[in-house]
Amino acid sequence: MSSGLLALLDDIAALAKVAAASLDDAAAQAVKAGGKAAGIVIDDTAVTPRYVVGFTADRELPIIGKIALGSLRNKFILLLPGALILSFLAPWAITPLLMLGGAFLSLEGWHKVRDLIVPHVDHSGHEAEGMALLSADEVEAAKVSNAIRTDIILSAEIMAISLATVADQPTWMQAVVLGIVGIGMTVLVYGVVALIVRADDMGAALARSRSGLLRAVGRSVVRGMPAFLNSLGLIGTIAMLWVGGGILIHGLAGLGLPGPEHAIHDVALAAGAALPALEGVIVWVVTAAASAVVGLAVGFAAALVVDHALVPLLARIRTARAGKTKKAL
Repeated sequence: MSSGLLALLDDIAALAKVAAASLDDAAAQAVKAGGKAAGIVIDDTAVTPRYVVGFTADRELPIIGKIALGSLRNKFILLLPGALILSFLAPWAITPLLMLGGAFLSLEGWHKVRDLIVPHVDHSGHEAEGMALLSADEVEAAKVSNAIRTDIILSAEIMAISLATVADQPTWMQAVVLGIVGIGMTVLVYGVVALIVRADDMGAALARSRSGLLRAVGRSVVRGMPAFLNSLGLIGTIAMLWVGGGILIHGLAGLGLPGPEHAIHDVALAAGAALPALEGVIVWVVTAAASAVVGLAVGFAAALVVDHALVPLLARIRTARAGKTKKAL
């Protein structure tokens, strides 16, 4: 009896070791996948604080919490099951869909660059007039809903990049990695956003301190937040172009067109060889810069199609339908 119990305990210990090794592997895969999605995370962190502008300080954190919960619902109810179904039924579609997402990121990056060069017309006044007709609760609900709708696009990119990283892994591994990345990215993004939106209050509190050093720190925080947010937005734009271009270049290689990826790799290695002490850093910077240039070019081309052909076409279709509806009435 005792020998049988010992054998059972040995089996359990062996299974525990296998499970621990598998979880370690899943964690490593999640870190790898999360790193590739870093560009989207930076942009998401830069964009989200605008959704609490105009609200009192006591509503800022609750609103961020609602958006974070909505982001988790997006990832775990819609995107994670959809990604696993896609991986099981049509794994061949992952690369084209990922490239489509890369083109979307490049388009968004181009729009941000264009707005830096030629500032876009600000329609916030019209939006504010519409919001003025709503109650405080309705305004908050509308802002949260808008943020969650925006989040689903960025979350889809995060999950798609993560899925592509573990596409050759078993389904259970894909599910675990996507789950870890989904939770980790949500906590990271909205945790940082919460710190950002309360930084002014913390700075103001420090500025009222009796300590001269703390007052100086507080004033620096308050004065520095606008520049910090602008810098974060610029970094997010560069990261979107870098990630979008990198996805497209790698996707072309996966579809049998490795020329651009090899060319960029050769140029990066040559640049790194010129300064061996910083070779790794230089190779990464050159690769990222080349990917960003590709992303910017693709974003510009996509904007020509979307902004000057697709959007006007859809507008004409909506106008024609509205005209038919009026005549019918």
